Amino acid sequence: MGTRVARAMTAILLIALSGLAAEAKTEKPVEPKLFAGDIKLQLPPIVYAVPGVEMNIYFDNIVLMVNPRNVVFDVTCQRGTQQNERWTFTPTEKDVGVHPLRIEVLDQTNAAIARADTTVRVSPANAGVGRPIRALVIGDSLTNASAYTQQLVDLCAKEDNPLLTLIGTRGRGEKNRHEGYGGWTAERFATHYTGIARGGAYKKCGSPFIYKDGEEDPKLDLPRYCKEFNEGKPFDVVTMLLGCNDTFSSTDETIEERIDRMFTHYETLVKMVREHNEDALIGALLLVPPAATQDAFGTNYRCSQTRWQYKRNQHRVVERMMAQFGGREGDNLFLLASYTNLDCVHNYPKRTAPWNSSTTAKGTRLSNGVHPATEGYKQIGDTIYCWLKAMLADK
Repeated sequence: MGTRVARAMTAILLIALSGLAAEAKTEKPVEPKLFAGDIKLQLPPIVYAVPGVEMNIYFDNIVLMVNPRNVVFDVTCQRGTQQNERWTFTPTEKDVGVHPLRIEVLDQTNAAIARADTTVRVSPANAGVGRPIRALVIGDSLTNASAYTQQLVDLCAKEDNPLLTLIGTRGRGEKNRHEGYGGWTAERFATHYTGIARGGAYKKCGSPFIYKDGEEDPKLDLPRYCKEFNEGKPFDVVTMLLGCNDTFSSTDETIEERIDRMFTHYETLVKMVREHNEDALIGALLLVPPAATQDAFGTNYRCSQTRWQYKRNQHRVVERMMAQFGGREGDNLFLLASYTNLDCVHNYPKRTAPWNSSTTAKGTRLSNGVHPATEGYKQIGDTIYCWLKAMLADK
């Protein structure tokens, strides 16, 4: 009796399994989701380039992923070279023109899970040759370092370039001038008044663009600033690199509010420039990414901030800036791809020390979370220079 029951149960089980197998054979395979929402890939609308100046798109900088090594990047472009960590391109005069570029992110099944397009615009090396240009560079500690502004000065000092004059109350030397203040936000530039301004200690002074007359309330007055520091002439070019301090300590819950606040004051600064000279070219630098490892953040911030959280913040700032300021070229407002052209592995500060207290073996770790080394600042300067040449090529 037990044997018969066992055989019957086995038969029933086999029938059920065969039915499931048949059903599985007829069921359609699950298609992988194309452009999955958890892969955020963003490219700027235009990547500006000039013959003789290297331009890059570093893959880690354009995606929001914990580990980009888990995917494959595939670049489609008739110019440049795809390497392990980047697309890189040093144009020649033969490359002058416009070239489409597409980047796809592929998963382990070779399916595209994200895709983005941009345009590489190569301007002539002699664009704007001999043309006088007065420029105002606004920013936080990244600008206060006076390094990317020096690169801009050095590039424009070569043959076939505009006659660049940087204006500002801060900087290094007579030619490398700017308005860069460590720790500052867009709000501070637009609203902060202390009565101590224009070249004072950055922690004590107010906005260099705010003046107060008698009993009147302090107000932004760029014409007066120009009268004092720019021979009364309006600026031809204004660039702004802001956002790090506006959003550094944000969380996923507060980032949108912080960006909204930043944009309120950023737009005030744009309006200030535009009301003074509607023909001025305004370059909004897309916030650069942090150093490539947590080591850098541990050096500066111990346990108070992670590289991943700041990368999330920075990526969202770039995303929102593209939405806020993109498509406004008709108003002479342009997005600069500073975040794509920065080597966050090799061009941030490093230090060498024993791996731990029990060994003499030494290793090298990144040692600054958000401030590049000189080489990284040069890449930011390259980005501004290539944009400036494109603008002058159109004039």
